[in-house]
Amino acid sequence: MRLPVYARQGMVATSQPLAAQAGLHVLRSGGNAVDAAVATAAALTVLEPTSNGIGGDLFALVWADGALHALNASGCAPALLSPDALEGGVMPSHGWLPVTVPGAPRGWADLHGRFGRLPFAEVLAPAIHYARHGYPLSPVLAENWQRGIRAHRTRTDAVFDEWTRTFAPQGFTAQPGELWRSEAHARTLERIAETNAEAFYDGDLARAIDAHAQATGGLLRASDLGAHQSDWVTPIRVRYRDHDVWEIPPNGQGIAALIALGLLEGMDLPDGREDPAGLHLQIEAMKLAFIDAHRYVADPRHVHVPVEALLSEPYLAARRALIGPEALTPEAGDPNGHGTVYLAAADGDGTMVSLIQSNYQGFGSGVVVPGTGIGLHNRGHNFSLDPAHPNVLAPGKRPYHTIIPGFLTRADGVPVGPFGVMGGFMQPQGHLQVILNTLRYGLNPQQALDTPRWQWTGGKRVEVEHALGAGVARALQARGHDLHVELNPGAFGRGQIIWRDPETGVLAGGTETRADGLVAAY
Repeated sequence: MRLPVYARQGMVATSQPLAAQAGLHVLRSGGNAVDAAVATAAALTVLEPTSNGIGGDLFALVWADGALHALNASGCAPALLSPDALEGGVMPSHGWLPVTVPGAPRGWADLHGRFGRLPFAEVLAPAIHYARHGYPLSPVLAENWQRGIRAHRTRTDAVFDEWTRTFAPQGFTAQPGELWRSEAHARTLERIAETNAEAFYDGDLARAIDAHAQATGGLLRASDLGAHQSDWVTPIRVRYRDHDVWEIPPNGQGIAALIALGLLEGMDLPDGREDPAGLHLQIEAMKLAFIDAHRYVADPRHVHVPVEALLSEPYLAARRALIGPEALTPEAGDPNGHGTVYLAAADGDGTMVSLIQSNYQGFGSGVVVPGTGIGLHNRGHNFSLDPAHPNVLAPGKRPYHTIIPGFLTRADGVPVGPFGVMGGFMQPQGHLQVILNTLRYGLNPQQALDTPRWQWTGGKRVEVEHALGAGVARALQARGHDLHVELNPGAFGRGQIIWRDPETGVLAGGTETRADGLVAAY
C-alpha cells in the first residue's frame, strides 16, 4: 500500500517517475513550480509518448501571486477542415483528418513567459537529455506501448510509416526495462527551447509539418500554426462543503465535474464511502452532468456556452429533482477513450500548478512528421458533425476537449492545491470521486486516489473496479444499474494530488497505483 508523501520545499507528482524527478531537478536548481511543471510536461512527451507528445494540447491552472490563473492551450481545426472534407460524413480517429493545431509547445512557452524563473532552455534540458540518451521503459508504460504497437499494425496507409520508424523501430518490443531514444525528438525540443516555441509555429518546424501534410494528404498548414495563440481565461468554480472546486471553462469538459458536485451539494450522502445508496446518487448526478456537457460544451468564441446558467442553484435544483431511487437512462454521448498525462507541482513559496496535456487516443493520430519526432494528436475526433450542435466541426474552431486540470481552494480563498485524473471521459468522473473522497470522506491524497472507482459509460451501463466488492455491485444492480466489472485499471484514469497546509506550508502528495507514478519532493 502506497502512502502519501510529505515535504515542504517542493513537490512534483506525475505518472512517470523520471518525469517527476526532472521537475524536482528544476526545482532544486532554483526554479519555481511553473518551471518544474513545464520541465515535467516537456519530459513526459519523451517519457510517456503513449499518452502525450509535442504535437498535443495543454491546459493549466496556476496559483501564483495570490490568485488562480487559467491557460487554455488547445488548438483549432485547420482552415481547410470542414464537414465537406470528410468522406462519407464520418470523422476518422486516425490519420490527418482529426488533426487540429497542437497547442502544447506554445502553452509551455506562455506559462514560462508569465511565471517562470529559470531560462527556458534550462527548463527543457531534462526532456532533451532523455530523448537523446534514452531511458528504460517503466512497466505500465511498456504495457501501453505494446497496446499501441498492436493497434498500429492494423493501419497500412503509408502516412503511418514514420510512426513505425519512430515508436516501433526494428527490434524494439517495448518490454519493461527496454531502452528507447529519439534523436529527432531531442532536436525538435532543442529548437523549441532555442526559439521559445516560435520554430514550431512560425519557423522550420512549422514548415516541416506543412510539407509533410501537403505530401501525404493532410489539411494542416503553416498558416494554421502561425495563427495559433493560447488564451488566458477565467476559471470556473462550484462550492462544495466550504470549498471551491475550480476547472477550466469550455471548450473543456471540466464543467461536467462541477455540475455533478453542485447537484450533490444539495443531497445527503451516506457516511460510508462505498455505501450503495451514495454511489447511486453520485452516478445519477454524473449522468445529468454529462448530458449537459455533451449538449452545450463547445468553443465559446464561436457559440454561446451557458456556463453561469448551468452552474446556477435554480437550475441545479431542478436537475437534482430528477434523481430518484432507480437508475435513469439519459441521452448522452458514449464516454470512453484515453491518452493523457497529468502533473501537479508546488514550490516552497506557495506557487502551485495543475497541468494536463494529451495526444488524445493513445499515441494520437498516428501521423508523425519525418525527422522531428512530432506525433500529432487527433483532437478533431471530438467534433460533432451535426450541423445543429454547438460543437459542430468548423474551420478555426476548437473541439470539445476532454482534458481538464483541477484546483481546490477553501471558501475563504485560501489555496489547497492541484489535482487531476487522466482518462478521456473518465476525467470529470475521477474529479468528482477524488473531491468526494477528500472533502466528504476525509481521505488523504493517496487514499483519495487509490480507492476503487466507478465509471458511467452510457445508458444505464456502469463499469466498476473489482475491488469495489460483490455486495456493493449487487446493491447497485438492484437499483437498475447495468453493472460490469472492468479488470483493466487504466480504464479508470490515473491521477495525482498535492495539498498544501496553509499554516505550515507542508505539502502532501499522492500518485495512484494505477500508474508508474512518483511523488518527487524535498
